[in-house]
Amino acid sequence: MASVLPVSTRWRDIDGESTAPFALGHGQDACLLLHGFTGSPWEVRPLGEALAARGMRVVAPRLPGHGTTPEAMLGVGFRDWQACADQALASLSGYRRVFVAGLSMGALLALRLAAHQPEAVHALALVAPAVRFKGARMALVRQLCRTPLLEWTTPWVDKGGTDISDPAALAQAPVLPAFPVARLRDLCRLQDLALADAPRVRCPVLVATANQDHVVDPEGGRYLARRMKACPSVRHVAYPEGFHIIPRDVCGARLAREVGDFFQPWDAEEDFRSAPDWAGQDAPPL
Repeated sequence: MASVLPVSTRWRDIDGESTAPFALGHGQDACLLLHGFTGSPWEVRPLGEALAARGMRVVAPRLPGHGTTPEAMLGVGFRDWQACADQALASLSGYRRVFVAGLSMGALLALRLAAHQPEAVHALALVAPAVRFKGARMALVRQLCRTPLLEWTTPWVDKGGTDISDPAALAQAPVLPAFPVARLRDLCRLQDLALADAPRVRCPVLVATANQDHVVDPEGGRYLARRMKACPSVRHVAYPEGFHIIPRDVCGARLAREVGDFFQPWDAEEDFRSAPDWAGQDAPPL
């Protein structure tokens, strides 16, 4: 894939301050927040602020290649994103309980953390998980991602905006103006790995979807919830209003309350994560 940017495309850098990683709050418990594909910690900051206000330490890294320039996405892939999530989780090992919440692709990374490090994750919140793309066009793109054809014909994908219904939030959103189409292959690979890992998760899970999501199919969230059969509790909530970036949209405050309430009851003494009968089975590769 050519690394030269099209002359006709005028791309400018995103404001690095608005997309920067953040750490908020103090407490015995901690929550790791993971943003979505081509997004940044900006997407999940309202959720982080709400959890910090409830007495929790909250950390949100910026995934490699994200939140700066389109060119920064060229040299990274799903292994880099997973490694970043792994390192962020390891940094919270000294806390009493650690929760993980992810948006979109971040939900896939969060699920894989819980599947491969069950002793480290006490509960999950999967927000608009990117299990299935929305629409026939993206289904075709997913098939084309398995071949080099898409990269040859359309090496870059221009982004016109982000999926938020609230006009005020949309106007403030830092949007990466384009990304290499090759990164869609990494996203599809993460989808496959997360679905394979889902039956291995054995902590409580909250799945939140938006009925009017234009990016991912809300039915994918329901399908994912059904696959997590080893979990002691799987709760699914569907919001009738708002689009894909739920933490920044009209139901963001409701999501923050429900995630906080969901994390709160799991006592430190309770351990839902003891090894199940299938723990010795081969795990999908990282």
